[in-house]
Amino acid sequence: MSIITLQLGQCGNQIGGQMFQSLMDDVHMKPINTMVPPNRNEEYINDVLSTFFYQDGRSENQLPRARAVMVDMEPKVIAQTCMDAKKSGKWQYPEKQQLSQQRGSGNNWAHGFCIHGPKAKDQVIEMVQKEAEKCDNLGGFLSLMSLAGGTGSGVGAYITECLRDEFPHAFILNQVVWPYNTGEVIVQNYNAILTLSHLYRTVDAVIVMQNDHLHKICSQLLNIKKISFKDINKVICHKLLSILSPGTLHKYPGFTCSNTIGEIMEHMVPISDYKLFLFTFQVR
Repeated sequence: MSIITLQLGQCGNQIGGQMFQSLMDDVHMKPINTMVPPNRNEEYINDVLSTFFYQDGRSENQLPRARAVMVDMEPKVIAQTCMDAKKSGKWQYPEKQQLSQQRGSGNNWAHGFCIHGPKAKDQVIEMVQKEAEKCDNLGGFLSLMSLAGGTGSGVGAYITECLRDEFPHAFILNQVVWPYNTGEVIVQNYNAILTLSHLYRTVDAVIVMQNDHLHKICSQLLNIKKISFKDINKVICHKLLSILSPGTLHKYPGFTCSNTIGEIMEHMVPISDYKLFLFTFQVR
């Protein structure tokens, strides 16, 4: 089953770019001496490519394209993310599946939700429908966003509600980044509360990752001296893909689990009210 990723705001686009890059690095990794038979590796590669990417039928030589829609009110991050993907030589983003404007939301949740969101709605939903039409079997949506800023939180919350109205029976999984406790934006607490309240009523599950915990992982477990947002994004993607990547169930030899969003919901959200997952990490 295919998963369509919505990259919302600066944080969402940077995490999305890193996630797809991590997937393709894994796919292109040379086999090592393990007990995993070659046919299992082939199955894994095919599952990853069919779930997160598609091949344009017009040319066999074209790079795989990510099943993604990119939204940000400023064009800089989207342009850089698309450029980095193409430079990798392994994958690229689909053409004309990006929406950006010239002015951001100014870390104002209401500005993103009430002004930028309604303006972007029709174009974003049209792009999502185009991606959905390319899927043989749509498994659900993965939304990536931050809780601190105005675009990721405000526009993200609005677009997610529109997505639920447009696809009432599809699974929606949101991954959100909780800001530093010391403060990134003066109104971050309001932005976070407003976003979570809307997402809780709309989506099937919310995965919350805290910047403070991610920072401790980079410094104490990975021994990174000068921690950048790219380092933090790599940790986020590692944890996120540990859930979404295909795998083999040891309890049932020969049975492959694709880890679709529906399967995750079945096991992790048996009661619809308990849908908020907080990732915590054992650090000193």
